[in-house]
Formats: sequence, structure tokens, C-alpha cells
Amino acid sequence: MRSIAFREALREAMNEEMRRDDKVFVMGEEVAEYNGAYKVTQGMLAEFGDKRVIDTPISELGFTAVAVGAAQNGLKPVVEFMTWNFAVLALDQILNTASKMLAMSGGQIGCPIVLRGPNGSAGQLGAQHSTAFESYYANIPGIKVVSPSNGYDAKGLLKQAIRYESDPVIFMESEVMYGDKTEVPEEEYYIPLGKADIKKPGTDVTIVSYNKMMKVALGAAAELEKENISAEVIDLRTIRPLDWHTILESVKKTNRLVIVEEQWPFASVSSEISYRIQKEGFDYLDAPVRRITSADAPMHYAPNLAALAIPDVARTVKLVKEVMYLKK
Repeated sequence: MRSIAFREALREAMNEEMRRDDKVFVMGEEVAEYNGAYKVTQGMLAEFGDKRVIDTPISELGFTAVAVGAAQNGLKPVVEFMTWNFAVLALDQILNTASKMLAMSGGQIGCPIVLRGPNGSAGQLGAQHSTAFESYYANIPGIKVVSPSNGYDAKGLLKQAIRYESDPVIFMESEVMYGDKTEVPEEEYYIPLGKADIKKPGTDVTIVSYNKMMKVALGAAAELEKENISAEVIDLRTIRPLDWHTILESVKKTNRLVIVEEQWPFASVSSEISYRIQKEGFDYLDAPVRRITSADAPMHYAPNLAALAIPDVARTVKLVKEVMYLKK
């Protein structure tokens, strides 16, 4: 095992797949000459050249359309968005073309494309640069949505998405995690999409999260451990397909469920999980399913208001104690 940064894990995934298959190429704003806005694609232009690492104009709709067309003609594009907040401009291509073409063509034309970049809040960036989009894209049939919490998972999931997935894959990272260190093996590995991972076993309550909110979930579990409360922490990793079976099996053991996510509360990922678990696991629950989400409002620029809007360890611990009917 060796320790590398989250951004390096992503870069290794792309490098390895590009060396293996010359149909794979990368495109996006500043991915080549500038080595990537977040240095994820650093050094790739020098190795693969400007035919396979392509700087694009500042036009998400335009270059996503080019990539979707390339995917439908047998290539395997990996598109980097500077932020998923900007990718809403390309939603027409993702929703109306990439996700629907296999069905509309009667199974004749697929779209093996990976669209990746940072998602959610990253400090004082204001409302227009701070939205978490997992539930938006998970609502679209025909695409898969990945949202990893660490570099090890990110590398394995990204390699899986590039090499084996014939459907469009939405790959959502976090700007504030690119520098996080992670342990990855020397040998090649892949992680199948659609399988959650139990990051910490426990017996008293199940906490489910994904992406950077996993730090909150694990932080809350550590605080609860000090009070002899054993929390099982599950990392979804993939939002669509959603591995609710792993959650259900955990709830059968713990009888309580708390979900931590960065989405707005209405029609969120936690809404879907809550429905599934109450439907399939009602008899196992000793308390209502509870969740902590971002505030139901645009993100403020002021750091004190941003901190109040996003889930944190203290409020998560408080919520867990509520579902366990402990005194506050």
C-alpha cells in the first residue's frame, strides 16, 4: 500500500485506463495546458498529447455535446467539469441525449461516457457555486451516479466506470477533498458500482452518508463511542444504483437509522432511503428514520451562515441520541 492524494488517485485511474485503451480520452476546461483547475489531470497532456487530453472552450453544453457524440460513435470520453454547478448548462445533453439514446435507439446506440468534477459546497463560494447535485441526476433513468468519500474508493470506482460501464456515469467528487491522503494498493483494482461499504461496524444505530459528509458521519460515530454508543457507518459510494439492501441488513441489527447528507431536504437521497427502509424494514425499526441535510435555502457566502447550513458532528450526535431516546 502507498499513500497518495485524492486527486492523484483520480489521475491514476484515468492514466491506467488511457494506457490500456486508446479509445479513452479526457476533455474539459483547462485540463491540458493548465494541468487541470484542481491539478487532477496534471502531466496527462505530456504523456498522451493534445488529441487525447483536450482543452475546450468555456461552453459546457458545447463540449458535452461533442463528448456525447463521440461516445455514441465508439469512443470513451471522460469529461471534467470545473464544478457540477456549471454542468447544469449541459443538462440537455445529459438528460435528453446521453441518458435516453439507448432506449430511443432500441438498444442499438449506447453512450459510455464518464462526466466528473467537484460537487457541493467548498467554503465561501456563494450560492451559485455550492449546490450538491446527487439527487438531481439520480432522478434520471439511464445514468449512474457515483459520489465517493475517499481516494481508494474513487480510484476503483472511476476505473470501473471508464472500463466496464456502458451507461453514462455521473462522477461527483469534492473540491475540499482533493488534497486528502488515501492508501491505495500497488496492484490494479476495480470497485463495482452499486455496492455500499460499511466503514465502521456497530450495533446500536446505523448512520448512512456519502461524499464529504462521511467525515461528519465518522466523526459523530467517534464521539458516540466515547459514550458507549456503537454506531455502524455505511458509505453509499454509489447513489444510483442505490444499495439499500446493505442499509436494511444493518437496520435489522441496530433497529435505528440516521442519514447525513449535503442535499437539500426535499426529494433528496435521504428521502428515497427513508421510503425504502420503512417499506421493507418497518418491523425492525425501534424509532423513526431521521436525517440531517443542508438547510432548505441557497447557500450563504458568510462562513458562519454556511456552517449553520451544512450538517456537522454535534448536530448528528444530537440526532442519534434522539433516535435512541436518550436525554439530550
